[in-house]
Amino acid sequence: MLKVLLVDDEHFILQGLKVLINWEKEGFIIAGTASDGYEALDFLKNNSVDLIIADVNMPVISGLRLLQKIRDEKLSDAYFVILSGYAEFSYAQEAMRYKCIDYILKPVEKEQLLETLHKVSGLAANKEKKNKASQKMERAFLARNLIAVTGGKYDDVNLECIRKQMRFEGGIRYIEIELAENMLDDEMSDDEKRACQRKLFEVCIEYLNDYADYCVFDVSGIEKIYDIGFLYCDFMSEESLETEKEYLENFLSFIRSEAKIPVIMLAGKKVDDISNIAKSYSTACILRSCQGFKNSKDIYYYDEEVQVSNNGAILCKKEIDSLLTAVEQNEPIEIMKAVDCFFEEIQKTGGIYPGGGIQNLNINYLIFQLVHLATRQDDNVNQEEILRVISEHSFKKGIGRGSRAHILSFAREYAEYLAQLRKNVSRGVLAEVEREVKSNFAENLTLKGLSEKYYVNSAYLGQLFRKKYGCSFKDYLNQVRLDEAARLLVHSDKKIYQVAEETGYHNLDYFVNKFISVKGCTPAKYRRKART
Repeated sequence: MLKVLLVDDEHFILQGLKVLINWEKEGFIIAGTASDGYEALDFLKNNSVDLIIADVNMPVISGLRLLQKIRDEKLSDAYFVILSGYAEFSYAQEAMRYKCIDYILKPVEKEQLLETLHKVSGLAANKEKKNKASQKMERAFLARNLIAVTGGKYDDVNLECIRKQMRFEGGIRYIEIELAENMLDDEMSDDEKRACQRKLFEVCIEYLNDYADYCVFDVSGIEKIYDIGFLYCDFMSEESLETEKEYLENFLSFIRSEAKIPVIMLAGKKVDDISNIAKSYSTACILRSCQGFKNSKDIYYYDEEVQVSNNGAILCKKEIDSLLTAVEQNEPIEIMKAVDCFFEEIQKTGGIYPGGGIQNLNINYLIFQLVHLATRQDDNVNQEEILRVISEHSFKKGIGRGSRAHILSFAREYAEYLAQLRKNVSRGVLAEVEREVKSNFAENLTLKGLSEKYYVNSAYLGQLFRKKYGCSFKDYLNQVRLDEAARLLVHSDKKIYQVAEETGYHNLDYFVNKFISVKGCTPAKYRRKART
């Protein structure tokens, strides 16, 4: 509803305007009335309106003088309409100078008033549209500056923009809110995961409300990480009368209940100024890489997950180097011996419990060295993502994450993966998988099933597909299926549901929606266009 202020020194005129039309039906509500210019000015000092309709001929302050004072003193940017009993051009000309949008003669006729209101409605709608577009551009510009500062690639211009538009008090912590990959369907397509990420962002914006600008979409930019970045500041929890953990737990609970999507939070190390937020972001990235070796949690705090003992950090480098050598040579027995030696040494140093500071430090070092080994073989795929997936696959129920059994299973599987890299299995395997998909696309093909059939790590196979085709295996399979569906639509008279079934889609609605998203129209319309 657009709010209206009516101003006239004649009471019966005010009453007549109120009942002349159904204001609410036209999208307006009368927010107030004033019998003179001073009364109108006092009202505007404490109230905002969208439209002012004022008589031009009033004692003390005329309608034109009222309009002039409103504009000069910037009391309101409301649309202004003049009422007058005189059809004099000089009045209208003076009014237009101060952005008066209309000039209505008394007695006011219903049709003329409605015409003016419709004009105001159109102007207001267009103004709102422009404001939203402007706000969207401003937010996008701010987000780009935030991403630059978060990534550590910034200058004073980026910082000045952020400080000017945002409030930073107390400690600041980078929080990564991301889809819990281990809880998602392995066969979800990139588009489906991206849609989940979009929905997640919308829910975050809704919760944060006035602090929506502190939430940034897709900070990492890594193709397989579907994340939202959130800059938590101490004043947020203080204003909510909560501790930091309570604030984040309530935030996460809201996201999960509203979005119905499995998500986790990775809380980086707290810093004292926005200029240092890149340090907090980098620690959140460490958590992302290492979470596969940690017990499952809703929120991972860097301060808790990556800690050292009171006696200082002790790196079991000799034992880790032996384990790395065994993994690189893919020797299962030597791997087992090296893992035993590694954990025996950790026990000697006092890091005897899973998640202890010494154990954390050494496992983190092991992870980074393994990524380095793989990167030397192929630096074109996301090795950290593969490491995380292998860790999840090698984790079994009943054992602790980062335990001896978990590390042993992980090391053996990672050794097999490195062996595949050295053999450059990508060429032969991709060719075999391509033939399999083209021959059996209607069957329930999965990346996991194909990786087992061709003896290649599923995470690596997924990365190979992304490297060659620029999309996930699921999206590649969908493209093959939809291309075949398009061929059947053009060259056969089979029913739509038959085409769907023969190309591997057992849900007709899903098939139609996927076809529209890729081909740009319904299957029926595609067939008609091809045959005309």
